[in-house]
Amino acid sequence: MAVDIVIVNWNSRELLEKCVESIIRFGGEHLGKIVVVDNHSSDDSLRFLADYPEVDLQQLTANKGFARACNLGAAQSSAEYLLFLNPDAALYEDTLNGVVDFMQHSSNQNVGICGVKLMDEHNQVARSCSRTASPLGLFFHSLGLDRPWPKLGQAMREWDHLSNQKVDQVIGAFYFVRAKLFADLSGFDERFFVYYEEVDFAYRALKNGYSSYFLSDVSAYHLGGGTSDQVKASRLFYSLRSRLQYAYKHFGYAQASFVAFTSLALEPIVRSLKALMRGDIQSIKETFTAYKKLILWGVGQASE
Repeated sequence: MAVDIVIVNWNSRELLEKCVESIIRFGGEHLGKIVVVDNHSSDDSLRFLADYPEVDLQQLTANKGFARACNLGAAQSSAEYLLFLNPDAALYEDTLNGVVDFMQHSSNQNVGICGVKLMDEHNQVARSCSRTASPLGLFFHSLGLDRPWPKLGQAMREWDHLSNQKVDQVIGAFYFVRAKLFADLSGFDERFFVYYEEVDFAYRALKNGYSSYFLSDVSAYHLGGGTSDQVKASRLFYSLRSRLQYAYKHFGYAQASFVAFTSLALEPIVRSLKALMRGDIQSIKETFTAYKKLILWGVGQASE
């Protein structure tokens, strides 16, 4: 069964090249199309693609956001499965074979989304699965309490990720999904510019009877951070914005407003105090910049 792979690129030339090379080398019999959607990069990250006629390149004239770019890439697909793969990720020899075999099995037809064990640059297993976002979990995250007590938060950092199991959500860096399900749910919600689009999709899939599954028997590579590490203030802004958008979409007004209060009133204080204790003045500046952008965005939303 064919798997079409969609990669959204933004100024990540070296990462993208390694990613594409791994697909061509290890894609195997199940590999269909390789679609690269470029979100208006300003570097030379696309020049090397001239040497890869296997790649279907979609160049956007503006940065449309990750969710929008993924949907545009998926629109080029005709395969049974879609794999959304970050540029900072890469396949191993049996990655696609392992996931396809699992998804094809008759007992797994209610699994709509599959993630795999992701190995980082230190050959350590990344903690990549999460619980469904909740107002209380986001409250604990805002206070930083999910670090010492991971079970309080969304990220499943307390679990070693060394066993196969059904989960609420898998990370978007390696997001293997049934193409029909993706189409039936109209893809990712494009209101999420970046972050939470896969969280939202997994929740909608679950409500439609399709679970997410973590497959530890199959591995892939993921550097982590990737292009989002390039602009830390912007990363924080978009993460917070998408969190609020998710809350108001799924929690109801009262609970979403609670999330907004903790995110806007408590979290910046916690972040700044932690940075101050580390002597990290740059992080305080970036936090201020991110929250300034978030407040301006919120004012704009309220005036519409």
